[in-house]
Amino acid sequence: MTPRPRRLSTAKHEEPLGARGDERGRPLSEFSRIGVAGAGAWGIALANVAVSAGRQVILWGRDRQEMEGLAQRRENPRRLPGVRLAEGVAAGADIAALAACEAALVVVPAQATRAVARALRSVLAPGAPLVACAKGVEQGSDLFMTQVLAEAAPRNPPAILSGPSFAADVAAGLPTAVTLAANDAALAQRLARALQSPSFRLYHSDDTRGVEIGGAAKNVLAIASGIAAGLGLGPSAGAALIARSFAELSRLGAALGAKPQTLAGLSGLGDLVLTSSSAQSRNFAFGLALGRGASLAETLQSSKLAEGVYTAHALVEIAKAHGVDMPIAASVDAVLAGTIEPRAAVGALLARPPKAEA
Repeated sequence: MTPRPRRLSTAKHEEPLGARGDERGRPLSEFSRIGVAGAGAWGIALANVAVSAGRQVILWGRDRQEMEGLAQRRENPRRLPGVRLAEGVAAGADIAALAACEAALVVVPAQATRAVARALRSVLAPGAPLVACAKGVEQGSDLFMTQVLAEAAPRNPPAILSGPSFAADVAAGLPTAVTLAANDAALAQRLARALQSPSFRLYHSDDTRGVEIGGAAKNVLAIASGIAAGLGLGPSAGAALIARSFAELSRLGAALGAKPQTLAGLSGLGDLVLTSSSAQSRNFAFGLALGRGASLAETLQSSKLAEGVYTAHALVEIAKAHGVDMPIAASVDAVLAGTIEPRAAVGALLARPPKAEA
């Protein structure tokens, strides 16, 4: 039996919930059918989690051939090697199959979330929640994921799931804890209760903006950590960079009304530390390649999707609009725009005038 992880927070907005019963241990029937829109590594992992939580699950993906193979072989070596799709998951390429689902997890990249939400709008019943599982900001609109969901599918309440989690760890049943947030605190609690499994612990929150800021900003800031590692700047510089990155994340969160305990929790500091310290993180790996001398074009071509690449400019624009100083994020944006080399960006950060720590 996988040991149950220790309680990671005592904040009221992150109350842990039982996996398959209410406070009195009674079976749960709400959200018994869960849809998962997006069959990448994270989608497969979350589909397996939902089955472990006792839900009936339908996994949808756009690529018909890939989905037929997944349904037959129960695994996708290209997406998540070595992991079998749980027998309780029905996989297919017909989005209409999600019509019977009482809630849907939107597990596609941030820039594809609007299109998928629009497709789900015509399939799901009004009132069925949509849970964004991407961490980013939409290019062009500068909207966070729950804002995108609210515009694209206004009849389906939006929520966000975020926190320190690698798909491979979750799929392997390793202990993981994340946060699920919705503006409606009761809805967040009900969704968290429905999705929690023995090894996947959910805390609920009504601070959607705080959870989204943490998820989006940490991806950008993790690229900076990867660059520093690639340049061989050492663990001391790496630790300092994470600490100052958290200061930037916190300043932006404060300007946008996020709760400090959210930013210091799983979806903020927790996710920042994980993503900024492991080559298993796509964003860190992307920065690592740049720091080691790969060109931007080479890195974009050879790397897996790194959400921070597409979020950086939007994040910096949001910060500017609110008068928030985010020099690390701005440096990443400049590197991605090709206006400064990685080593020069680090030098510019170090040359900033001395100031009080805040």
